[in-house]
Amino acid sequence: MTKIDIISGFLGAGKTTFIKKLLEEAIASEQVVLIENEFGEIGIDGGFLKDSGIEIREMNSGCICCSLVGDFGKSLEEVLVKYKPDRVVIEPSGVGKLSDVMKAVRDVASDLDVVLNSAVTIVDASKCKMYMKNFGEFFNNQIDFAGTIVFSRTDVAPSAKVQAAVDMIRSRNEKAIIVTTPSSQLTGAQLLEIIEKPDTMEEELMAEAMKTFEEHHHHHDHGEHCGCGHDHDHHEHDHDHEHDHHEHDHHHDHDHGEHCSCGHNHDHHDHDHHEHDHHHDHDHGEHCGCGHDHEHDHHHHHADEVFTSWGLEHVGPCKKEDLEAVLDELAYGASYGDVLRAKGMVPGEEEGQWYYFDLVPEEYEIRIGNPEYTGKVCVIGANLKEEELKKAFGRS
Repeated sequence: MTKIDIISGFLGAGKTTFIKKLLEEAIASEQVVLIENEFGEIGIDGGFLKDSGIEIREMNSGCICCSLVGDFGKSLEEVLVKYKPDRVVIEPSGVGKLSDVMKAVRDVASDLDVVLNSAVTIVDASKCKMYMKNFGEFFNNQIDFAGTIVFSRTDVAPSAKVQAAVDMIRSRNEKAIIVTTPSSQLTGAQLLEIIEKPDTMEEELMAEAMKTFEEHHHHHDHGEHCGCGHDHDHHEHDHDHEHDHHEHDHHHDHDHGEHCSCGHNHDHHDHDHHEHDHHHDHDHGEHCGCGHDHEHDHHHHHADEVFTSWGLEHVGPCKKEDLEAVLDELAYGASYGDVLRAKGMVPGEEEGQWYYFDLVPEEYEIRIGNPEYTGKVCVIGANLKEEELKKAFGRS
């Protein structure tokens, strides 16, 4: 089967640089055919491509959005039959409609053993607002249909401008992966994985939360302790726990990957359960941090009724001590709601150094890792206080 990747973007956005990185660092061992259809833009250097052993078929018959449906589809089919490549990389015209290119690929895929592997749009972060305003349909079409949007020039654009661009993109495309980390800090292999595999972190965390919740149901029904770290007296419902960070010694030696587990019990009934944006009507009594209703039969509630997820992308650089303070409150306190699970990766103050964290009630770890495609955080829990979470991770 031949994989087909479409790398679109406006003139000068950085498509050529992105494609070169993929060719050199990720798919050099594959037989690749690059198809260009340029309109008023210099194509990839022919010498580079020849040295890489890549076949070129240029189609400079005019604007791709005008000539695509007939000529392009036929030409693509000829290339696939003649070369039988492992992968075809299509670099459409900078003023072409991504949806038209995708339609042509799908039409060909109905007759040949090929698959539309990815649809990527490269966006100059500093020009996103101007392009969206001035070029309307052509630019927005590339945004609307992309599975991955890669920002270029985020290393020189002001952070506020990048965030504004992310917000504008999200207003049109809620599901695309948005890459804000400079491509120079990511490998070609990372970029290939990003465009080929969906981001499933939120779904995986929610699945873990549901599994844990159901296990708690089972244990509670048999009079056992739940694994969330809270002690529940099922006969007297005595939740008179105290959370005092001065009565114990925290040893968070996270650089060595160790967990902190002081085993504290916390009074989750002290915070206001009415100050949250939660879509489940808790009319059966209050819940502790693990989501259990201790006044009614546990089987009346399911994980998807109790838990919500909250996420934030393009999280900016932070100090390790600041991150630890936030995670300490997420794990041991109640300022952000009843948190069952949290995970994320955020850039540190030093370029190229990122912090990866993983958290469950009363336990978390931080490790240092390589740059990710964007700083992001996901929190699963009940009664989540989203505005407080935004502030905690640097977004007012």
